[in-house]
Amino acid sequence: MSDAQSMDLPIGIRAETSLADPDTCKFTVSRDLHPGGPLFFGNKERAAGSPLAERLFALSGVANVLIAESVVTIGKEPSASWSGLKSAIGMAVRTQLLSGVPAILEIAAQASTQGRADAEVRVAVQTLLDKEVNRSIANHGGKISIVDVSEGKLFITMSGGCQGCASSQVTLRQGFEVMVRRVAPEIMEIVDATDHAAGKAPFYRRPG
Repeated sequence: MSDAQSMDLPIGIRAETSLADPDTCKFTVSRDLHPGGPLFFGNKERAAGSPLAERLFALSGVANVLIAESVVTIGKEPSASWSGLKSAIGMAVRTQLLSGVPAILEIAAQASTQGRADAEVRVAVQTLLDKEVNRSIANHGGKISIVDVSEGKLFITMSGGCQGCASSQVTLRQGFEVMVRRVAPEIMEIVDATDHAAGKAPFYRRPG
């Protein structure tokens, strides 16, 4: 099918609220939005250069936006309701696609993936932990904390039910690591600094 023919097809959007975090909803679109990789916008100020993110942040209640290929993941303010907001988000996505303007401008994509400081990357990962990861693993008494972000490395500790748990590395590698790559492509390595052998010392302390 040619690009011209695909543009004539109706735009389908499926919304799926996260079970782990009721303030997060994934919108899967029948067309590609941004094939260049996942980009996370933690607030309205970070949306400059992304016409789609700007449209979405213009909606009351939108807290953060993640755009990855044909999926838009929205985090809403806890006080906001998905009632009405979901349809408004769908309308914003459709309007952006029909405009013919890229969802994310190329210069913004380069700046978002290459120009963020370690502190900004840390904020993106912390938001992921607060809104999705830790809410989920808290059901098992676990928690993941950030120790440091430096030169493409994310240092974390796993405490509570995750410390010393045989399945903690599976949780880390198959779950958390995948989600981190989604919001922070700058992270090249995740270092687990937890002392899993010491049940009473859950937090990593730097030597010295």
